[in-house]
Amino acid sequence: MSTGSARGRMPTVRSGLVPPLADGFAARPETASGLATALVSGSVVALVSSEPEERMGPCGKTQLAAFCVESQWRSGRVALLAWVDASSRASVLAGYLEAAAAVGIERFGSAEQAAAQFTSWLAEATWPSLLVLDDLRDPADLEGLWPWSPTGTAVITTRDEKTIAGQPGVDVILVGALSTREALNYLMGRLTDDPDQRNGAIDLAIALRGDPCALTHASAVIASSTLTCSDYLRHYTDQRARLPPRQSNGSKVSPVVVTWLLSAERAEQLAPGGATRLLLGLAALLDGQPVPGPVFTTEAICRFLGGVGSPVADPDRVWEAVRALAHTGLLTIDHAITPPLVRISRAVAAQARAAIPKAALEQAAHTVADALLEAWPKQNPQPWSAAGMHGCVAALLRTTDDRLWGAEGCHPLLLRTGQSLDGAHLAGPAARYWAQLAATCERLLGIDSPHTLITGSHLAGALLAAGQSDKAVAWWQWVTAGHARLSGPGHPDTFAARVNLGHAMAAAAQPGEAVVVLEQAVADYEQARGSGHPDTIHAREELAAACQAAGQHGEAIGHYRRTLADRERLHGPGHPTTLTARENLARACRAAGRHRDAISHYKKVLAERQRVLGPNHLDTIAARRNLAAAHQTAGKIATALQLHEEVCADYQRVLGTDHPHTLARRADLVNAYYAAGRLTDATTLLRGTLRLCEQALPPGHPLIHTLRQAMTDPMHNQAPGIEGIRMGAEGSLVI
Repeated sequence: MSTGSARGRMPTVRSGLVPPLADGFAARPETASGLATALVSGSVVALVSSEPEERMGPCGKTQLAAFCVESQWRSGRVALLAWVDASSRASVLAGYLEAAAAVGIERFGSAEQAAAQFTSWLAEATWPSLLVLDDLRDPADLEGLWPWSPTGTAVITTRDEKTIAGQPGVDVILVGALSTREALNYLMGRLTDDPDQRNGAIDLAIALRGDPCALTHASAVIASSTLTCSDYLRHYTDQRARLPPRQSNGSKVSPVVVTWLLSAERAEQLAPGGATRLLLGLAALLDGQPVPGPVFTTEAICRFLGGVGSPVADPDRVWEAVRALAHTGLLTIDHAITPPLVRISRAVAAQARAAIPKAALEQAAHTVADALLEAWPKQNPQPWSAAGMHGCVAALLRTTDDRLWGAEGCHPLLLRTGQSLDGAHLAGPAARYWAQLAATCERLLGIDSPHTLITGSHLAGALLAAGQSDKAVAWWQWVTAGHARLSGPGHPDTFAARVNLGHAMAAAAQPGEAVVVLEQAVADYEQARGSGHPDTIHAREELAAACQAAGQHGEAIGHYRRTLADRERLHGPGHPTTLTARENLARACRAAGRHRDAISHYKKVLAERQRVLGPNHLDTIAARRNLAAAHQTAGKIATALQLHEEVCADYQRVLGTDHPHTLARRADLVNAYYAAGRLTDATTLLRGTLRLCEQALPPGHPLIHTLRQAMTDPMHNQAPGIEGIRMGAEGSLVI
C-alpha cells in the first residue's frame, strides 16, 4: 500500500455514498463562510443546527458537507474520501468497515475491533483524508471510534451540539437559515427557465425566513408550474392563515409546515389518483432514512395503494408518483447509484406522519415492513451492504411504537434484521438489537410466549458472538428453563437449548459446568433419537470440546473418536464434516501429548485434502501447517522445519508475499528456526517479517505486536511465542 504524499504516487479511494447536491445548491458564503477555512489537516469540524428542527426544517448541514467533500475530491487534495452514516452504532461500524476495506485493511476480530483498527490506521496514515460522519445522534455511537488523522479532516453533522460535547479540539460551525441575500440568490438560480417567475422573489425570500427546506419546496412548486414568486407567496399566506398559530408541541408554525402542504397539493396535480400523499405517508414512517427506490414499487406497496382505492397500483405508475414528489421538493431521488436512493427530510417526514389517521397507522406500518422485507437484498456479501436497510428498520420501529407486534409475534422483518446483523458480524449492535426485541416481546406477549423464547435465544447467541459469554450463559439458562417449562424436559427444543448452554459455559471459562450440562444433553439425545443421529453427534462434539477445555483429555479423545466414526459412517472419509471431526481428534491427541496419534490423524486429513481439493487449495495448505505444528510439538524438528518451509512457499505462491496469512506462516517458520537452534536464520527472518508486517498490516495488528515482542524480549530467544497467533478451525487465522 503506497503512502506517498505526492499525487502521482498516492492512490485515490472513495467509500460510502455522498448525497447529490440539490438543484440550485448555493455555497452560502455569508452563513457558512468559515467551513472552507476550517478544513485543514488534523481538524475535526462539526456542523450543528443553530435551531431545533421543529422550529426550522433541515438547515442544509448534509448538503454543505457534500459540497465541501466533492470540492476537495475534485481538487485532488484528498486521497481517501469516506462518507459514513452516523445515525446509529451499527451504521458507523458498517461505514468504517467499508472504508477499511477500500484502503486495503484486511479485517480481523470483531466489527468493533475492525472499526477501531481503521481509526488507528487513520491516526498513523500519511494520506490526506476526508471522513464525514453524517447525522450523528448519540455520542455513544462513536465511543472508542472517534476519528482523527494528522493528515486528514473529519466532518461531523449533528442536530444537537451536545452530541460532540466534551470532545477536545472540535471546531463547531452553527448552520441555520440562509441570509436574505443567499435565499434570493437561491431562488434566482432555481428559476432560470422563465425569468418572469422571479417576480416577487425578494418578498418570498423574506417571508420564508431563509428556511432551506421551505425554499426548496417553494422553488420546486414554482419551477414545475406557471406560478411566479408573488403567486406562490399569496398561496403561502392563504395556507398559513388556515393553520393554527402554533403546532401541537407548542412551537410556532414554521415556514416548512406550510410549504410542504403546498408541495403535496402540486404533487397530486402532477400525478392524480391519490398515490402521492399515500406514498409520502409511507415514506414518512422511515423518518428521513435513505430508502432504496425498489421499496416503493414492491408488490406490498402496490397492493396497499390498490386496497385504499387508488388507481395507481402498478409499479410504473407508482414510480411516476414518486417522481412527482421529487419534482415538488418533498423528496429527492439519487440516480447516481443503482438502484436509486430516495431521501425525504425529517421535517417533512414529521409533518406527513402527523397527517396519517391513527386508524390507518397500523396498516401503513405493516405495509412498509412488508415492502422492506420484499426488497431486502438476497445476498449481503459485505457487512455494510445492508446497513441502509438496518437504518430503515430502526426508523420504522421508532415511528410506529408497537404496531409491528401481534399475538403471533413480531413482524418477520424484525427477525430478518437481527439475523442480518448477526450475519454481518456486527456483534455489538446485534446484541443491543436483540435485547430491545426480547424486552418488547416479553412486555407485549409475556415471559411464557414461544416468541419470547425465540428472541431470547437470538439474544443469547448475539451476546456470545460479542464476547459477553457470562451474559450469554445467563440467557441460555433462562431459555432452557423456559423450553422445559413450556414444552417439557424431553422436548427437542429443550435439548437444543441445553447444548447451546453448554457451549456458552465452555466459552465463559466454565468447562466443568459445561461438561455436566452437555453429558445430560448427549444422554437425552441418545435416548430420544439414537446415538447416530446428527443432533446427537453435534451434542457429543460439544461435550468433547468441553472435556478438552476442562483438562479431561482422555474423555475428550474418546468422544471425538465416536463422533469421527459416526461422521465417517454417515458421510464417508473425505467429507468436510468428517475431516473436521478428524482434525478435532488430532488436536485433542496433540493436547494430551499423544503425538504419534495426532501426527497420524493430521496425515490422513492432509491426504484427503490433497485428493479432494488439490495441493494448492488453502484448506490443503492449512492441513500441512497443522501437520508441521504437530511434528514440532512432538520434537521432530527437522520434519517440522521442512513442512513449515513448504507451507510458507505455498502461501506466498497462492496469496502473495504481504498477505496476513503468509506473514503469519513466516512467523511460524521463525519459531521453527529457533526450535532447531538456527538462531541466525531465525533472527534474519524475524526482522524481515516484522518489516513486511509494518508495511502491509494496519497499526495495532496482533502479529506486529508479537513480532516486536520477539525482537525485544530475551525470553523469546529460543521460541518467540509466535504461537500466540493461533489458527482456528484448523487453518483460518484467529486473533
